[in-house]
Amino acid sequence: MSVDIIHPYKIFSGTNSRYLAQKICDSLGCELGKMNTVRFSDGEFAVSYEESIRGQHVYIVQSTFPNSDNMMELLLMIDAAKRASAYKIAAVIPYFGWARQDRKDKPRVSIGAKLVADMLQVAGVDRVLTMDLHADQIQGFFDVPVDHLYGSTIFLPYIKSLNLENLVIASPDVGGSKRAGTYSKYLDVPMVLCHKTREKANVVADMRIIGDVKDKNVIIVDDMVDTAGTLCKAANIMMQNGAKSVRAIVTHGVMSGNASKNIMESALEEIVFSDSIPFDTAKCPKVHILSIADMFADTISRIQEQRSISEQYLI
Repeated sequence: MSVDIIHPYKIFSGTNSRYLAQKICDSLGCELGKMNTVRFSDGEFAVSYEESIRGQHVYIVQSTFPNSDNMMELLLMIDAAKRASAYKIAAVIPYFGWARQDRKDKPRVSIGAKLVADMLQVAGVDRVLTMDLHADQIQGFFDVPVDHLYGSTIFLPYIKSLNLENLVIASPDVGGSKRAGTYSKYLDVPMVLCHKTREKANVVADMRIIGDVKDKNVIIVDDMVDTAGTLCKAANIMMQNGAKSVRAIVTHGVMSGNASKNIMESALEEIVFSDSIPFDTAKCPKVHILSIADMFADTISRIQEQRSISEQYLI
């Protein structure tokens, strides 16, 4: 007679994602696992689990935002869990770094997203949980299950709570048109596009608005904000074209360089992003943060109970 063995689970965190891991544990009603990271004077570091994980489902929470230490720490934690006889190892990566390098857009360049996927699998990961990848096809870089969550689960209720009249959803570039189209269809409102050309990375040379924004309340949706150059330029141009107000909904707030200053000096009334990456709102009062902890906690529960994950998606 076969007996189904229910494997317990434990949640651990890398150094810079502990704030989010703790929220996930609070939502699940469990304690965050004990980890120890020893750092050496030359910048090298070592990780160790301070409790037994033999036969356990291990969930490791770590966004791979800059710097590269976050990625290396995640790889070491996966390797340590494998060598400690964990039953299954799941990498919970709300923000998947290097995702913009998903193809060869010119000769003699690397495909960074594929390299990251390979490193995670070589380290020993059995499953990946992530959210709003820069390109959906990155899921195909893995030979293990990838649970791709959508920030719309938390953003759509927030948009509805604003009760904005004459609402328009906008995409800051043609590449984000699918995401914007999904939002506009769900909310039953029009969509506009921004067509941009770049001089180089993070520098927008020219931008034009495709669609009508006059007397409209515009919400720009995107997967990430880095220097905020594109978002701010789009907001300013929309206001020049007669928009009533412009807000932005962005999943991952990378906020590098002069991003905070750019946003504060722009026509953006508000920018909303998730807590996939830590950010101090004191640096930019226009920023409003929504937590993804409950969504990831619910996903972990569904995986453990072998229930459908797609049921939690709004779109």
